[in-house]
Amino acid sequence: MIPGGAPDGPTALAALTALDIASVPSAVVQRIREARTVMTVCHRDPEADALGSALATALMVEHLGGRGTPVCADPVPNMYDFLPQLERFRQGPDPELEYDLIVVGDCGELERVGSVLTDHADLFGRVPIVNIDHHVSNRGFGVVDWVDAEAAATCEMGTLLAGRLGVPFGAADGALAANLMAGVVIDTANFQHPNTTARTLRVASELRAAGAPLYEIAKRLYRTKPNLQLQLFGRVLARLETSLEGRLVWSTLLPDDLSATGATAAHSEGLIDLLAQSESGEVAIVFKDLGPTSRISVRTKDGGVDATVLTGRFGGGGHARAAGATIDRPVTEARAVVLAEAERLIRALPDPEPSAAASPNPGRLTSASPDA
Repeated sequence: MIPGGAPDGPTALAALTALDIASVPSAVVQRIREARTVMTVCHRDPEADALGSALATALMVEHLGGRGTPVCADPVPNMYDFLPQLERFRQGPDPELEYDLIVVGDCGELERVGSVLTDHADLFGRVPIVNIDHHVSNRGFGVVDWVDAEAAATCEMGTLLAGRLGVPFGAADGALAANLMAGVVIDTANFQHPNTTARTLRVASELRAAGAPLYEIAKRLYRTKPNLQLQLFGRVLARLETSLEGRLVWSTLLPDDLSATGATAAHSEGLIDLLAQSESGEVAIVFKDLGPTSRISVRTKDGGVDATVLTGRFGGGGHARAAGATIDRPVTEARAVVLAEAERLIRALPDPEPSAAASPNPGRLTSASPDA
């Protein structure tokens, strides 16, 4: 394990403890402190944790006197327009800069950055990479790997990093705290998921004390949706299917759903969490028809099927309760093989305790990171 240490600056702590800050590896701190020009990259099809962690790292670099370039292969979804400074994201490196460090955040594997990697493979081959992530399936791909599967969000880790670097949480006119808070909120479903720990709440308290607008962030992410998104959800939920007496539930997002409603792929964010509310379901799956390929998002019930086992069968990963994969098959073929594997895993589960089966309030499916 890479050793941590004490805060490298005068940052005052309102809620976090010295032990929280000391969990940040010294090697991560050293690499970021020594770098002068840093590209911070998140995964394609971004959500708030990916965007917030990449932007936050760039802001930290700049506070320390360096230059930071936040990069994402895909455009920032319009639903995040209310967050400060996200317009800074580029879809590739700045050709006028010579980078001496790449920080990849919220990616279980390097390939998740998408076209940024394929279009600039030479850059990734010669510049050191620091890998910061909270996915248990991350096996490491950097010169330094900081993978904390106990963190609810990569933005939780980013908050600890700011504290360790001595960067004020209210830096960049509040943009640092706001974007970090958005990442924590999205990956915990506003602190409702079981991945929310005592440390997660201390992180949120720290960011709130620094001015992060928690109410507005939660309202915009979870209680504000355009009508076309609601129409999209309705179409997909209307074709919900089940098997094994409701223990497996799934639905499919088709291209026609987007064209009929005027929605974009980004508007499908949150679909799997609705499906995961099934009272009977132990495994919930949303299939996304991408033409020659398919994308699956999986949520599983606490104590049941490990979502990474299911998605790992198809080259994916994530968390035990929330995972995803991209499959090189059209959706009709992908759906058949994925459902067969899901049914096999469900059948392999031990029989539920009689008391649990008779409970009038059976357990619900839980979920974690929406980037899965």
